[in-house]
Amino acid sequence: AAYTMLHEKGLAHSIETWMDGVLVGGLYGVSLGKVFFGESMFSLVPDASKIAFVHLVKQLQCWEYGLIDCQVKTGHLASLGAREISRVEFGQKLDTLINGSKPGSKWHFDRVLIE
Repeated sequence: AAYTMLHEKGLAHSIETWMDGVLVGGLYGVSLGKVFFGESMFSLVPDASKIAFVHLVKQLQCWEYGLIDCQVKTGHLASLGAREISRVEFGQKLDTLINGSKPGSKWHFDRVLIE
């Protein structure tokens, strides 16, 4: 219910990978200012969540986001370029990228088809 409410307010988002009409992977999280807080990833087929994540990163770069919070360091996320930062640096980035940014508009982007 909380994520549905956040989604209706334009704050929670899912990035999905579909194959032959079936949801096979993706991720979801919350966006505040210029920060995306990743909550969870899943894959039913190899690399499905990675495909969603790569497209998310590219879109967030276009929108000039400055941070994706992955919450927990894993080998999977490290293989995608994630790195740990100190609590102090994290707090500074949050202050700048959330409090120092104009509120974002609701997300909208077209489907990307990969054949």
